[in-house]
Amino acid sequence: MNNTTSGSKLIAILSLVAFSACAGGDSGAVADGEADLIERARGIHERVITLDTHNDISPANFTAERNYTMSLSTQVNLPNMEAGGLDVSWMVVYVGQGDLSPEGYASAHREAISKFEAVHRLTEEIAPDRIELALTSEDVRRIDAAGKKVAMIGVENAYPIGTDLSNIERFHEMGARYMSLAHNGHSQLADSNTGERDDVWLHGGLSELGRQAIAEMNRVGIMIDLSHPSKESNLQALALTRAPVIASHSAARAVGDVSRNLDDEQLMALKENGGVVQTVAFRSYVNPEKNRANRDAVAVLEQSVAEEMGFEVMDRRARFSMSEADREAYDEALRPVQQAMDARMDAEVNSVAPPVDVSDVADHIDYLVDLIGLEHVGISSDFDGGGGVEGWNSAAETFNVTLELVRRGYTEQQIGMLWSGNLLRVLDEVQAVAAQIQAEGG
Repeated sequence: MNNTTSGSKLIAILSLVAFSACAGGDSGAVADGEADLIERARGIHERVITLDTHNDISPANFTAERNYTMSLSTQVNLPNMEAGGLDVSWMVVYVGQGDLSPEGYASAHREAISKFEAVHRLTEEIAPDRIELALTSEDVRRIDAAGKKVAMIGVENAYPIGTDLSNIERFHEMGARYMSLAHNGHSQLADSNTGERDDVWLHGGLSELGRQAIAEMNRVGIMIDLSHPSKESNLQALALTRAPVIASHSAARAVGDVSRNLDDEQLMALKENGGVVQTVAFRSYVNPEKNRANRDAVAVLEQSVAEEMGFEVMDRRARFSMSEADREAYDEALRPVQQAMDARMDAEVNSVAPPVDVSDVADHIDYLVDLIGLEHVGISSDFDGGGGVEGWNSAAETFNVTLELVRRGYTEQQIGMLWSGNLLRVLDEVQAVAAQIQAEGG
């Protein structure tokens, strides 16, 4: 991380919070100890490369009139990255699962290309002096050393490739460096974790086309992402791949029992494969019970405030069924309600049902490190796709993750591995395997 941006971090705020928490006993000594810890964490945060493997995007935020150089309401944008010291944002080409038909594939492909083009527009036209697209780990280090932020591209759901595997190489040429074979809903390539809801499966894991896609991803150098496909799909992918894999935004199922997290069998197979799981800061995956209690309390307060302000609140399912433009308009209209709620949140919600926070995320990191080893664990947020926890709810709060890791005794070397070293090591190995396959005539 370039030191020229370190002054904008929120350390002063964190210091005030930490000092105010000191009460009783020798408060001066405690405060001094806390200040030393924060200062040490600050130095580590400035020196390591912080990398978040999963940030969703909307092309509407990549135009000349509205873009990531501005303080948008998005969790990730350049001002937030600079304020929180987030160095690398993997911007996600996501298309939701649709019909397995030529029309569905064509529509999904167009949507995917528009998101690729959005990232290129940001890095090549809108703000090339502040952020650059990286394709390799060497690119990441070079761009970071030059004092710029780094953009990378992942593909969430391979549905847009349709049945034409040559699209995998095309996506690679456009910058994709990881891809999942399914999202929420079975794709033409793999079953989704969502099959657990009704025990209805399409392929029993990977389809034949999905197996071919694994080989092609190995050949071109795209990391296989295990976040979202079913357990059987993931185990089959691990058995087939010649290269290490990642889970770009998943947590440990033993700690948060939801189908989106990886159980110990998958985690041990990932360790054997040499891959990395990027621990996700998504409230309902991190601590489902705690999140449910907090969400229920928030809903009661939201309904009360909305009624007072004459606003009709939509449920989550209805909101996510809206078009992207309508959802953004609704979110904008909802903002005054949310602002009014803020003044009452501590007394009416957090005091009785505290939110999932950075410490809960670190619990997953600790579990994963103990189970599969530190070299197989990383960090992700799923920002602008539903992710975020108390203390790390935007890129501007990224330092809080480093601070919590320092509190738990992780060293600077270990924190560097968790933030970026492990993921970049996998990327290097995937690209080395691709070079070998191509040299073999593959």
